[in-house]
Amino acid sequence: MATARGLRHLLTSSRWRRRGGEAPPSRALAAVVPGVSQVDNNSDFLGKKPHRQHPGILRLPCVEVPQVLAAAAQFLLLEYSMPNVEKKVQALTNYLWSRRLPVEPEELRRRAVHLEEKFLENPDLLQVEEKLREAVLRALRKTTYHWQELSYNESLSLVYMAARLDGGFAAVSRAFHEIRARVPEFQPQTLMDFGSGTGSVTWAAHSAWGQSLREYMCVDSSAAMLVLAEKLLKGGSESGEPYVPGVFFRQFLPVSPKVQFDVVVSAFSLSELPSKADRTELVQTLWRKTSHFLILVENGTKAGHCLLMDARDLVLKGKEKSPLDPRPGFVFAPCPHELPCPQLTASKPLACSFSQAYHCIPFSWNKKKQKEEKFSMVILARGSPEEANRWPRITQPILKRPRHVHCHLCCPDGHIQHAVITARQHGRDLYRCARVSSWGDLLPVITPSESELPPSLPEDPPGN
Repeated sequence: MATARGLRHLLTSSRWRRRGGEAPPSRALAAVVPGVSQVDNNSDFLGKKPHRQHPGILRLPCVEVPQVLAAAAQFLLLEYSMPNVEKKVQALTNYLWSRRLPVEPEELRRRAVHLEEKFLENPDLLQVEEKLREAVLRALRKTTYHWQELSYNESLSLVYMAARLDGGFAAVSRAFHEIRARVPEFQPQTLMDFGSGTGSVTWAAHSAWGQSLREYMCVDSSAAMLVLAEKLLKGGSESGEPYVPGVFFRQFLPVSPKVQFDVVVSAFSLSELPSKADRTELVQTLWRKTSHFLILVENGTKAGHCLLMDARDLVLKGKEKSPLDPRPGFVFAPCPHELPCPQLTASKPLACSFSQAYHCIPFSWNKKKQKEEKFSMVILARGSPEEANRWPRITQPILKRPRHVHCHLCCPDGHIQHAVITARQHGRDLYRCARVSSWGDLLPVITPSESELPPSLPEDPPGN
């Protein structure tokens, strides 16, 4: 078939002879894309479906919060009659997106020692201990990011709802869709949301698994946020029946180590913790309480991505084995491997992020009907990595050109590949699958081991 011919052509192209010092196009392609060879069609993955419905496609159409939730949010904002709400929403949005992690005490001490040594090298400065200490403190204040913990009262909770309810719902819905599309038989009964905020995770989970979920545990340290989330569930009032049954609110995590949940979620909450030690303790606690899937979501920035990779490595390398659930963890999504993230080890580190379109809640200041939520996520699962699908992940928007497609892939071998795929070189099936795929999808290809790749050619002696 076409894919087999493309594979043979790609592998035998290493036998070319130099003519004029240039490689033929096939060899040049093999050098750029050594790992992409052929469509993984051993199991007849397409069946009778067209290429545009291949199983690696995970895109989620433009999502919209439930109408009852949007109406409740609008009602609560009007009832509170907050002045200058549009400016406050924009200011909080900008602040949350640009927010960085707090500087660790060890880093502060290192900077202080460096500044002190620098000042001591200057003979013009009076080397008095008190003045030297003051100079170091002034320099640290100017160069250190001043992280502050957000305290959500009733007013700020409403501003957060107006700014982040629909976008947060979209990001979490995309994470849930990943599980539903790849494991359709999974029907969770219990869910815990740490840092639940306005309850967008509960609404997204109800939209995804409402037929099976019977218990939602919402944990948030802010009492005002919990009150607001409960009002949203009741259509904007303090009384009445909640739209989603089985939702429980509390300010602290369940203490008992025996309590586990089928799905545990922490969305945009790790970045709210004041130190790495607090984040480490939280991730370990959330993992112990995970029965099947742990979903972590943060902003699609370098800081957000680094937080998730630290949490990922903590679970994968964790030596602590719970006697109640000794099953190991593996990365379900988005990484097709458990190796170091190639995005962070590159010469120019990039954030591994994704984008999800959503319909905006029609607040008065929302001029656009649709927006894009840019986020980073990692889904960890209990079990064996062999249970995961190890197809390469498309990490950037695909560039479609006449008769070829540019794909940036995170491959199972832990490397980033820039794949230039054509029907002539790689076969019609792979070309058409790549052309209909998009950012965040899996590309159903086999990536052979290095032993299966064509051997590198020796250089010609000078003068030949």
